[in-house]
Amino acid sequence: MLQPQGFCQRSIVTTLGRMVYYTNEEAPWVAANAARLSALKTLVFFHGFGGGSSAYEWSKVYPAFASDYHILAPDLIGWGRSQHPVRDYQIEDYLTTITEFLAQTCDGPTTVIASSLTAALIIRVAIARPTLFKSLILTTPSGLSDFGVDYRRSFFAQLVSTPVVDRALYSLGIATSNGIRTFLEQRQFAQASRVYPELVQAYLQSAQQPNAEYAALSFVRGDLCFDLSEFIGQLTIPTAILWGQQSQFTGPDLGRRLAAINPEAIRIFLCLDDTGLTPQLELPAVTIGLIQQCLPLLD
Repeated sequence: MLQPQGFCQRSIVTTLGRMVYYTNEEAPWVAANAARLSALKTLVFFHGFGGGSSAYEWSKVYPAFASDYHILAPDLIGWGRSQHPVRDYQIEDYLTTITEFLAQTCDGPTTVIASSLTAALIIRVAIARPTLFKSLILTTPSGLSDFGVDYRRSFFAQLVSTPVVDRALYSLGIATSNGIRTFLEQRQFAQASRVYPELVQAYLQSAQQPNAEYAALSFVRGDLCFDLSEFIGQLTIPTAILWGQQSQFTGPDLGRRLAAINPEAIRIFLCLDDTGLTPQLELPAVTIGLIQQCLPLLD
């Protein structure tokens, strides 16, 4: 997986194993002045779920903030270079390890930036542990079973729940260069022309890590899905939501319904034209500009 210039790999130990993250602790961002780094505010970037997901998802965005912030961009447990325990992953696994990561790496309330299902999990962590958070900037946050729509009843979720078929589907249809490119072009991006070779290779490297299929299949089966509409009303942290207009799985109308439940906390809702599920990958420069705009408004 790509490691941007000036970013080094660090790790912490969680209850489920070692969790790798990337941070701007090398030149040109820090050089010899380590004291300056400790004085900077922190931004944490959490990637979403899907075959081959990792911190690479935000790697075209977070370097833009490295001169002014201490950046932390983790690979979640089961993804990227973090440990891949052999288990059927559950929602509580990520609520716990995300909480442990923030508690171990951040000195105080922190601004967290996250995407898709992980962003929905971040909302639940922020409800349970509000003192860990300063503000949230979330792209397309959804529990994927919102307002009573059960993703686990979908044909694809049922298919992946079939033993033997699930592993075959992963190895032959998901963890391949063609499988990743096809998904990105047809499902994740609004414009297929924006899918480039480096992106496909980064996803492929993550998808082919030993035991990477366990977290991915737990996600695709729907084991990690929930109804975010049941929780979002309890959120108290100042929040901005960015939503891709052409997100296929979770359209902007869903985002507006979720935001309307709690306008006191969700202060900003922006719909991005000509983007799909992950604007941070598809239009990183636009995403950078919007994050820069949101940060002072939330503060």
